[in-house]
Amino acid sequence: MEPTVKVVSQGPSGLLQSDEYTIVYPREAEILKELRDAIANHPQSYSATAPDGGQFIALPLKLLNAKKTIEVGVFTGYSPLLTGLRSRKMARPTLNTRSTSSNHKLCPVLDNLLGKRECNFSSKQENESSFNFAFVNAYGANLKNYHERLLRLVRARGVIMYDNTLWGSTVTLSGPSSVDLTRVFAWKDTIKFNKMMVGNPRVDIPQVPLGDDG
Repeated sequence: MEPTVKVVSQGPSGLLQSDEYTIVYPREAEILKELRDAIANHPQSYSATAPDGGQFIALPLKLLNAKKTIEVGVFTGYSPLLTGLRSRKMARPTLNTRSTSSNHKLCPVLDNLLGKRECNFSSKQENESSFNFAFVNAYGANLKNYHERLLRLVRARGVIMYDNTLWGSTVTLSGPSSVDLTRVFAWKDTIKFNKMMVGNPRVDIPQVPLGDDG
């Protein structure tokens, strides 16, 4: 009998949901599977981190032996939960994972970590260049602002990972008239961000299609 195969993410990176074709699902923690199932019927479930993207996030966490991580932009919590599970295995009892959400509040929170605003977080000296890993699950004009702050928060040779930089493959299109209406609002800003990253000699940039961002 032929194995049942179902595509669970769109685009060229479509993930095959079959143990015979992928190692993603057998290695996904049960609590992550439960969370993914719980939001399967949510109208914006596509905004959640895809499991293949989650496995990609887990790799640098392991290679870095990450002890302190930060996430900018949270939907259902799949990626910060994955990060916490992975970091806890490698960094007990020093796990320190921060997650921030609500787009208009993100920059002030990062400023707090850098000591630019009054807050209850630790001092600027303790936070600057102290994070091993950052994951940004956001989009739009503020990507540049997040990046500037994260460069100060993440240590040298750490990893800052961005979701949505291909914006559903629309960054390759010639103009906004060719872009789906649901993607137009952040299309120009995404292209500007990509160009800024390419021109920054301080960072090395691999860019890959994963999940729904092919």
